[in-house]
Amino acid sequence: MEDQKEHLQALSDIRSMMERSSRFISLSGLSGVFAGVFALIGAYLAYAKIGSYAENYRTMIQMDRGGRVEVVNELITYLFFVAGGVLVASLLVGCLLTMRNSRKKGIRTWDSTAQRLLINLAIPLATGGLFCLIMLYHGDIGLVAPATLIFYGLSLINASKYTFNDIRYLGICEIILGLTASFYIGYGLFFWAVGFGVLHIVYGAVMYFKYER
Repeated sequence: MEDQKEHLQALSDIRSMMERSSRFISLSGLSGVFAGVFALIGAYLAYAKIGSYAENYRTMIQMDRGGRVEVVNELITYLFFVAGGVLVASLLVGCLLTMRNSRKKGIRTWDSTAQRLLINLAIPLATGGLFCLIMLYHGDIGLVAPATLIFYGLSLINASKYTFNDIRYLGICEIILGLTASFYIGYGLFFWAVGFGVLHIVYGAVMYFKYER
């Protein structure tokens, strides 16, 4: 009986070692929560800015074409910097929490698995970012928010094979939300807040209580 328990323990240890070598398990659920909070703050700032422009709509109508283009470009620039700020803050907090989680588990933060995870995450994400910039260049603003959700979901699914499988489900939810948002042009900010804000908070909380508590 004791031998059987020892064999089972040995198999469990081997399985744990294989899991660590093939999957990046240092991701912190709290980083998802913080990313969601930052996204909601960014959505609020964007909503307030858009609201101020809507209040001055009549004034904008009286402008010449050059003036209206300048105002729209100013709004797009502001939204771009808000989105960039959300991304930088989320990445910074995510890296800090991931490194702390790695130290707790006694494993390396940056190894070949982490590199594969980053590469598989970055390819669809960079492609989606460039595609959104191209749409902005052509004036197709309405589909930018749905496209960011869809490409982000694809990047999560692509990277999920190198970390927790739970990320795959988050990616699927992001894609569904993005496709839904493409039918409701004009409500992109709402869907963006749900996808990058609410879903991240829910996912992060689930991951935290499932793997870190």
